[in-house]
Amino acid sequence: MSKFVVVIFPNEAGAYEGTRALNGLHADGSLTLYGMAVVAKDAKGNFTVKETADAGPLGTAVGTLLGGLLGVIGGPVGMVTGAAGGVLLGSLIDVVNYGVGEDFMMKVSNELVPGKAAIVAEIAETWTTPLDARVEALGGTVLRTWRADFEDELIAKDVAAQDADFEQLQAEFAQANAETKAKLSTKLDQAKTGLKQADARLQGRIDALNKEMDAKVATMEKQVAEAQADAKEIIRHRIAAMRADYEARSAKLKQAWALTKEALAA
Repeated sequence: MSKFVVVIFPNEAGAYEGTRALNGLHADGSLTLYGMAVVAKDAKGNFTVKETADAGPLGTAVGTLLGGLLGVIGGPVGMVTGAAGGVLLGSLIDVVNYGVGEDFMMKVSNELVPGKAAIVAEIAETWTTPLDARVEALGGTVLRTWRADFEDELIAKDVAAQDADFEQLQAEFAQANAETKAKLSTKLDQAKTGLKQADARLQGRIDALNKEMDAKVATMEKQVAEAQADAKEIIRHRIAAMRADYEARSAKLKQAWALTKEALAA
């Protein structure tokens, strides 16, 4: 599993020193950096996004968290300057689906006071000490929370419920008289439309999950190729843990997808 980190510095210059530190830790294998953005809060308490995460599979999660943070603790997300490209999206629901709780949001709100700046990033790390030590030396503070991805489980549960409702309607239709069948026919059509939409949603989610996994594996394999010998095995362990997590999440979605296809084929 990966983590979200918000690294808070006394000023914008410190935040950019922090980005160099994160890139350095990624380069030596101390952690894996998937996506990173920089935000500053001026003396009046307004946010300015200085740098967004790159667009694509590795930037989506950071962009969602950043958008959610700006919306929840910073008011309207309208003050985006100096942030060419990348992604900036997110609502409270999106952030909660990533497993980010209210307590973490409040910690960020309390720490990121006017005049300060922060890095918002998604990382994988084996130990917390390398990042904490580097940031402390720069006068910063690290706030962490696990990325949980509740959305996959919610999608699977929703689809299972729709499958069950559709099967119940089919059974009821089979035993109904002609008059009742006419009424049930409309409900069946609506339920089938819902299943088709769920089928498309599942396929889209599985595709997105696979693209993100492929991008993360590629990032870590590049790290392995460039890392010193003592860091290679640590990074390989991160790859194995990430694959196991994704396989478990993907299995639930694929099971729900199979049920949907079976129901639609009946």
